[in-house]
Amino acid sequence: MPDTSPAPARYRGLTARDLALVAVFAALLAVLSMPFAIPVGPVPITLQTLGVMLAPAILGAKRGTLSVLTFLALVLAGLPLLPGGRGGVEPFVGPTGGYMLGWVAGALVIGLLSSAFMAKYRFWGGFFCNIAGGIGVVYLVGVPWTAVYTGDALVATVLGVGVFLPGDLVKAVLAAAIAAAVHRAYPVPPAGRRVEAAPAAGEGAGSTGQNEENGAGARNGTD
Repeated sequence: MPDTSPAPARYRGLTARDLALVAVFAALLAVLSMPFAIPVGPVPITLQTLGVMLAPAILGAKRGTLSVLTFLALVLAGLPLLPGGRGGVEPFVGPTGGYMLGWVAGALVIGLLSSAFMAKYRFWGGFFCNIAGGIGVVYLVGVPWTAVYTGDALVATVLGVGVFLPGDLVKAVLAAAIAAAVHRAYPVPPAGRRVEAAPAAGEGAGSTGQNEENGAGARNGTD
C-alpha cells in the first residue's frame, strides 16, 4: 500500500517579513549593547548575550544567526554600537573578538537544537539550548581567544567562568521565558517561502496508470 501521509513542508529563501525580523533583532542587539556595561578586565559584562539567545530562540536558526551577523557587520562597518561607542575592526581583533565570533556559532546552535528537539518551544528545553549554544559554544570560542590575547589562561578562565557565568545563566533563563511567552502568544512562522513537495514516483505512476485505464474504458464504451 502506498504511503499517503503528507510530505513535511519545506521552506526556501527569505521573505520580506523575514528580512524585517532580522533587522528588528539586529536593532535589539544594538539596544542591549548600549545602556549597560560593567568593565571587568579586558572583557566587559553586557546584556548582549541576552539578545544572542533571544534571536534564534524566537526566529529560528537561519534568521537568528543572520540577526547576529547583521549586527556584527554594522559594528565592523564602523557604527559605534558596542559599549563605550566602539566600532570598526578593533573590537574583533581585541580581547572581545572571540566572544563576538562565538555569538554567531552560538546562535546557530541554539536555533538548530531548538528545532531538532522541540516541536513546540518549551521553557526548559529552550533553557538548555541557551546553555549549550549561548554559554557553552560562546565560551568555547571566547575563553581561548582571550587567553591568547592576554597571554594568561588563568585570567581568561576566571573571567569566563567566575565572572560571566552567573549572569549568563540568568540571561539564559530570561531568554527562555521570553521566547516561550512569544511562541505562545504569537507563533512566528518558519523562515522562507513554502515549497510544495513533488508527488512521489509511485504515486505519479499510479495516477498515470489509472488515467490511462479510465481512458481505455471510455474508448471501449464508444466502440
